[in-house]
Amino acid sequence: MDPARALRDIAFQLERAGEPTYRVRAFRQAAAVVDRLSEDELASRVSAKSLQALKGIGKATAGVIEDAWHDRTPAYATKLPASTLPDGGALRTALRGDCHTHSDWSDGGSPIAEMAETARELGHEWIVLTDHSPRLTVARGLSAERLRAQMDEVARVNEQLAPFRLLHGIEVDILDDGALDQTEKLLDRLDFVVASVHSKLRMPAREMTPRMLAAVENPHVRVLGHCTGRLVGGRGRPESQFNSEKVFT
Repeated sequence: MDPARALRDIAFQLERAGEPTYRVRAFRQAAAVVDRLSEDELASRVSAKSLQALKGIGKATAGVIEDAWHDRTPAYATKLPASTLPDGGALRTALRGDCHTHSDWSDGGSPIAEMAETARELGHEWIVLTDHSPRLTVARGLSAERLRAQMDEVARVNEQLAPFRLLHGIEVDILDDGALDQTEKLLDRLDFVVASVHSKLRMPAREMTPRMLAAVENPHVRVLGHCTGRLVGGRGRPESQFNSEKVFT
């Protein structure tokens, strides 16, 4: 069993289970350390039990590496929740892609290349990268300059993983007047645009409806993201009020 792959698999399971980002990052960081080791050095450190002397590897990640090296199922992995619900496997197999994803360029927890590789391993044929637009500073939204730089990264990933396809998109903020939080020129260069309301979620329906309508009428917009604005966990948040018949038709 490949130790780096085992570490990344656990990171994926932790992230999907909603575990803290620092824990997910610890396993990915350890995988990156393993990638830099030669096979002989890794074997030597496993034998000497000196993995924790390496920066980026702790007790838990060292245990995973040792188990994987000896071709054992990592003990840490046996404590994780099931990867899917009993009836979820068939549905996941039927899915060919994902239209709304975030990388560590904004508020996601994973590098772009790793997201694409994982999607391919799950059986996806494509995913759309939709990091946030600049106004959402709390999510490290991408400025125009960073968005252009990301285009180059997407091109590199597509070259490495073809025929798998990483489509380049954005989750763009819908501003108070329904305008989109990125230039038309840049939106025109993207494959896919998700438009979402992230502010003033409780504005009256008479204001929210035209706001949403203006966004969905923009020819670049393909998807209206999390349109109700509702939160069901934690302290919760009521859904936004708008004329759904007008917006969805």
